[in-house]
Amino acid sequence: MQFELHGEPGKVIPMAQYMKGQFPFVGVQTVARRQQSKPLLLAARTAPVSEVLDWVRALSARTEREYQYVAYDLASSVVRRLSWPELRSLVPLITVRPWWDTVDGWRAVYGEYIRAHPLRKRDVFAQFAGQPDFWLRRVAITLQLMEKGNTDRHLLTTAIVADAETDEFFIQKAIGWALRQYSKTDPAWVRAFLATHALSRLAVREASKFL
Repeated sequence: MQFELHGEPGKVIPMAQYMKGQFPFVGVQTVARRQQSKPLLLAARTAPVSEVLDWVRALSARTEREYQYVAYDLASSVVRRLSWPELRSLVPLITVRPWWDTVDGWRAVYGEYIRAHPLRKRDVFAQFAGQPDFWLRRVAITLQLMEKGNTDRHLLTTAIVADAETDEFFIQKAIGWALRQYSKTDPAWVRAFLATHALSRLAVREASKFL
């Protein structure tokens, strides 16, 4: 596909350092990236879904980190057009050079899908819960961040309890994040959850910020 981002050389090193030096960058920050990718996202509105998904995969495979951001932005732009098998086929992209930035970007794509297709929520959740890769389990924990009153508390509990004793920082952070977000909708439930479940100090601290 013919798409290139144009960055600022002076931003390459600081952006890479922010990600602990794990990934090379073009040097394009969020606002500029969205401006540069806007024509691509507009083209995706009318392109066949199969073609758009080819673009998504091609972008995900590129070395520079910003292309992975464009990949999930592109997927998000067509997520309501995707069939369930098409959406499921994108799960492997989450673990392409995974870190919190891209994992959470993909989580937002799946979160948007369940808002549009609530009857598929449990199917989506099942793609992530109980997986060996903790990044996928992070998606299970945070999948319902934007669900508010539509949150399935059984699924939320299942995801949290399964990883309550996991030492991984990004899992414990996710547990706290998910509970903190839901506390805006049902603080009493979150207080009760914290009182009846043994969670890490990090998770409890994060979960309690709005209580």
